[in-house]
Amino acid sequence: MKMNGKRIFLCTPLALGLWACMGWAQADEAVYVPRPEQVNGPVYAIVGPLGQRSQANAGLNANYGFVVTPQGVILIDSGASAHSAAMLEQAIQKVTRQPVRWVLNTGSQDHRWLGNAYFAAKGAQVHAMAATVKTQKVFAEQQILSLSRFVGDQMKGTQVQHATVVHPATEVSLTLGGVQLQWIQTNAHYPGDTMIHVPSHAVVLTGDLVYVDRLLGVLPQSNVRYASQAFERLRTLAPRHVVPGHGRVTDMAQAQKETGDYYRFLITQVGSAARNMEPMSETLDTHAAPAQFKHLQNFDELHRANMNRVFVDFESNP
Repeated sequence: MKMNGKRIFLCTPLALGLWACMGWAQADEAVYVPRPEQVNGPVYAIVGPLGQRSQANAGLNANYGFVVTPQGVILIDSGASAHSAAMLEQAIQKVTRQPVRWVLNTGSQDHRWLGNAYFAAKGAQVHAMAATVKTQKVFAEQQILSLSRFVGDQMKGTQVQHATVVHPATEVSLTLGGVQLQWIQTNAHYPGDTMIHVPSHAVVLTGDLVYVDRLLGVLPQSNVRYASQAFERLRTLAPRHVVPGHGRVTDMAQAQKETGDYYRFLITQVGSAARNMEPMSETLDTHAAPAQFKHLQNFDELHRANMNRVFVDFESNP
């Protein structure tokens, strides 16, 4: 495996030990096979599992999209490795024999872009926004090492490749293969995250702005204020079909209940408490079990940590 011209060897005793442990943990996990799901017209989604990255899911624990055009396929996000990129390609081929001509990265998490080189080697043009590429470069080496511990030998042959077409603006209108796309920066989960609107078919592929069926995670790099603003922008687009970053293909009603309302909850309840200099532990205890979100997968693992990060953010930046 190469990165920035250097070969990285990952077979350390520590990595082998971790991988051995994860092999036991993943022994009962069903092998994930990507399948295309028609969203509307030529727009399709590939819905990944909700759990952690693993060898069984090849790091494809996220959602992907593609648009079939007369001139080729537009792929939204390229997968976590060369191995998983090939899996996405096989799923696309169940719908069309057209090649992937364009790859668009909606974000900088590993499973959104580490398959770029696979498609570029086959002639695809890779697009991303400048802020997305900047964040990818910050986290690339860390992501390669971390993902290798989850998926092992599936990382073989994976090379880091950034977009060959970089868009400096925070909002871009593109026409690829005769299909118009509206590309909008969200800065939600990671700096430089984006969503893609296909207005002719009333579809938005939200990237990691929207999560349904599972609770979203607030990471150290996340910004719930930006995310909430971006969600309001999503509402103005009024899509009939929403392809979230994680979870089933859905509509704005579910996206609002399980993502938009949660951003608002974090800001108005936790953020406001921090601004008012209320005790953090008391705030976290008071809002430990909001009934409207408890049903979401990963709630027990993520909710308190999400509140903690938001409280610290608003305490430092009221």
